[in-house]
Formats: sequence, C-alpha cells, structure tokens
Amino acid sequence: METPHACRSRVVPTLGRSSGCNDRLVALSVLLVDDDPDFLTLAARVVEAKGARVVATAQDAASAVAAAKDTEPQAALVDVGLPDRNGFDLGAELAALPWKPRVVLTSTDSTAGSAIESSNGGRPLPFIPKEDLATADRLRILLDAD
Repeated sequence: METPHACRSRVVPTLGRSSGCNDRLVALSVLLVDDDPDFLTLAARVVEAKGARVVATAQDAASAVAAAKDTEPQAALVDVGLPDRNGFDLGAELAALPWKPRVVLTSTDSTAGSAIESSNGGRPLPFIPKEDLATADRLRILLDAD
C-alpha cells in the first residue's frame, strides 16, 4: 500500500561538528619582497604550494613598507639585497610593525645567515638561502612561527 504524500518525510544527512579548529583552512598571508621579478614569481609559487597566500609583492623597500601597511600580512619573505635599502633593516622595520608580522630573510648568498645573526642586536631574523626555498619544508614553519 502506498503512503499518502503528506506522511512522507525527507531524511537529510547532517555532518558532525569538529571539536577543534583546522588551521589548514586559514591561509597564512605573506608579503614577498625581491628586486628580481623572476624570483618573485618562483617564490609566489613556492609559498602558495606550502599553503600560504601571497597578498602583495614588492621590488624595493619603499614599496614593501607601503604594501605591508595596506595588506597587513602575517609574514614577509624579504631579500637581503634590495636596490634602495638593506634588506636586514627592512626586515627589522617590518617585524616591528604593530601587528608583528613574522619576517624571514633570504639571499642567493648562503653565508648571509651568519651576517644576519650579528646584525640584529641579539634577536636575529630567520634566514633561508634562495636555493633552498623550493625544497625546504621549514619555510612554512619559519613564516608561521610565533
């Protein structure tokens, strides 16, 4: 015997609620600073492949400061050798902004890491050589560290 139309009900599945948060759903926002447009393109691909979101790029320090103030990124990847300013100083300035973005310095000179340690008065910014960027799993950790 067929059930009258008014008595039929729909069963709609419900999804269980998660008991915790999933940080992977929130992309880390990153500012990229380098005077080489090819490297900016490569770095953007690498950063995005690591689950972060590039919110701005800049090819010099002045543009980087303006972009940082406009976008308030959570992190920045900054080249040590910029045309208008020392990347060490820019990195320190960006790290001191009110929202305290995490700054990671980079360079083609893999020995720049030791110069960074001695230049920042006891609180060195993290460093990763450019040649290690694509293969280093620690990039996301460095950008996302507290």
